[in-house]
Amino acid sequence: MPQLIFAQVQDTIQREINSRDDYKPKASAFIIPAVFIGYGVVSLTGDNVIRRLDYTTKNELQEDHPLFAAHADDYMQFAPATAVYGLNLLGIKGKHSLLDATGLYVLSSAIMGGTVTVLKKSTHRLRPNSSGYTSFPSGHTANAFAAAEFLKQEYRDVSPWYGFAGYTVATATGILRTYNNKHWVSDVVAGAGFGILSTKLSYYLYPKLKKLLTGKGNFNYTAAPYYQQQTVGFSLSGTF
Repeated sequence: MPQLIFAQVQDTIQREINSRDDYKPKASAFIIPAVFIGYGVVSLTGDNVIRRLDYTTKNELQEDHPLFAAHADDYMQFAPATAVYGLNLLGIKGKHSLLDATGLYVLSSAIMGGTVTVLKKSTHRLRPNSSGYTSFPSGHTANAFAAAEFLKQEYRDVSPWYGFAGYTVATATGILRTYNNKHWVSDVVAGAGFGILSTKLSYYLYPKLKKLLTGKGNFNYTAAPYYQQQTVGFSLSGTF
């Protein structure tokens, strides 16, 4: 029985999760998302300058653009994250392998999605177009800014312009939500804060969760093609 045994090797997901990749953000990294979230929370407290700005902005937009309807924001929210995969396919590598980048993005989306869902139900804010009581915060905007921060984190060591491009798209997504009369300004600002915060938390938590689940943070495997009883096969065994 001819058999070829490949030496045990370390999986590519480990090459990026090492000591230099541990994300240890300074307190200052959370100032901007905290301010954005705080802005939105204040708008929930009653009649104040922030809430009045919501109404005046809506009235001005509806007066100037009463028939405005664009659905690009439904797709733009995913553009920065899609760019990470596109750049990798073009050979422009980011900070992590695609496996780990995917894990980071999934964790970020889970944090963001869970937070947004709970807040939408608990705040019960009416949308400006009266289509439902799920206005606060803006999920599209949160998703867009989470993706923009993801793009920034992955490619900040390659070029800061990738991060700028991602945040430009995210900002445009938030603006479209107000022009489409789907969200108040404070919904959008808070959504941006939750999106940024979710990705920052995922980069901090992911290496720790991975090491907790795997024990040592790497994955070793042995691959062995075989031929037996006129059957060709391939076996794969591994240990964490």
